[in-house]
Amino acid sequence: MPPTPTSRQFTADLDEIEALASAPVADAATLANNLAAIYERAANAEVGQYDIAAVTKIAPQIMYRLFDLRMNLRNRLGDFGVRGLMTAEVVQRLRDVFRILRYVSDMVGEISTGNARADGHSPLSGFSGKNHNTLVNWKFYEPGKDHLTFRSGDVLLVRGQAHNSAAIARIGDVDSQFSHTGVVYIDSYGRHYMVESLIEDGAVITPLDEALKHGIVRAALYRHRDAYLASVSAKAIHDYVAKHQGFFARPIRYDFSMRPDGGRHLFCSKLVRLAYAMGSGGAYKVPAYMTKMSFKNRDFLDRIGVKTAETYAPADIDLEPNFDLVCEWQDYRETANVRLQDFTLDKLFEWMETYGYRFQETTLVKIVALLGRFSSTWVKGAKDLISSVVPKVPINMPRKTIATVAMLHKTAEPIYRELQQRDAAMVAEAGRPLHGKEVYTILEEIRARDGACEHEKKGRTDRQRIPPALR
Repeated sequence: MPPTPTSRQFTADLDEIEALASAPVADAATLANNLAAIYERAANAEVGQYDIAAVTKIAPQIMYRLFDLRMNLRNRLGDFGVRGLMTAEVVQRLRDVFRILRYVSDMVGEISTGNARADGHSPLSGFSGKNHNTLVNWKFYEPGKDHLTFRSGDVLLVRGQAHNSAAIARIGDVDSQFSHTGVVYIDSYGRHYMVESLIEDGAVITPLDEALKHGIVRAALYRHRDAYLASVSAKAIHDYVAKHQGFFARPIRYDFSMRPDGGRHLFCSKLVRLAYAMGSGGAYKVPAYMTKMSFKNRDFLDRIGVKTAETYAPADIDLEPNFDLVCEWQDYRETANVRLQDFTLDKLFEWMETYGYRFQETTLVKIVALLGRFSSTWVKGAKDLISSVVPKVPINMPRKTIATVAMLHKTAEPIYRELQQRDAAMVAEAGRPLHGKEVYTILEEIRARDGACEHEKKGRTDRQRIPPALR
């Protein structure tokens, strides 16, 4: 048998993708090819093929090299744009590269902590932890400081733990790792707030410490290069939301249409877009590159109330050339879980397109949908189901959306739990989490076992034990 690869081979692979990321490019096709090569090398770099003990020793170095690689690519966005290289293909390739490098870094971080899992322990507050949880852009590194310095107008991205967070992160043609965003506002007394729009409450002003303790798994902080514009934008959106607070005020509810402009309701990213539009007098709007809603199977989008062909998804700011990525944070005790959620939703949406699967309302889901706004009338099963996906049902949440969120959870949960068990077995056996390719193989096994079997000769789909609510 060949000898087990060592950490040197891991770093050699990193050398190659760093060279590709920094290589000069003359045209968009070359850039797209380089990005595709980075993605393939990173996606195929199975951590299990390396010496786990050796990788653990140099884990911080690996994570920072992966982070710096992304920073170097982000620093070239402005140049790529000026030279006309940001074609649709390049934009997609950049998104893919950023996503896969985050996943690889997460897995290295998990291995470095001995694959510890939260298992009911209190979640970490955002940007806390002592296991290299926060990776800082060298441009913003402050030696000797043990806390993060925020600035008014910073844009904060976060990812929650629920299945609907994974769904929100991948409802368009872009799979991302973030499901929510908001604007940091610092008042004249130095008090820090997050101005945000939540599904359950609409537009609100939340103390920043509270927002960072709201059961998040990852967070990223972006900063506009024009400090004055950022500050003015933050105050504008704060004051706009504040005047709609209070008993006699007309609240700004969550916008389920996902239209990036128009109307008085706001979804999370639309609030960020409005902030910078107000701060610039309408001259500047984010993002530069929007997410397309190009599902061939529109059933899911229609059910949750989406009424647009493109939108501003939280992670679109990843490609915004006027913003710097200050730092990223992740709780390595939970990153494996949200990665499994991501892959589960990837496959569910893929099956909806490939096999024509549709959500079908079970009796319990119908109860949730019909009585969704009247929690006192719920039976226990309905209460348990809806509380696991939406803390509080908003008054303007359509019946179909309530049902769809419930069905999504009911479908994804048993699949996700099985993946967790398989992941735990891999950790116990090999000291590493499941690789993405392994997860996708398991998911297809689950579909073959519990889902629909295609019978081309009959020209139809025989549905056997399809995951609950998805048929």
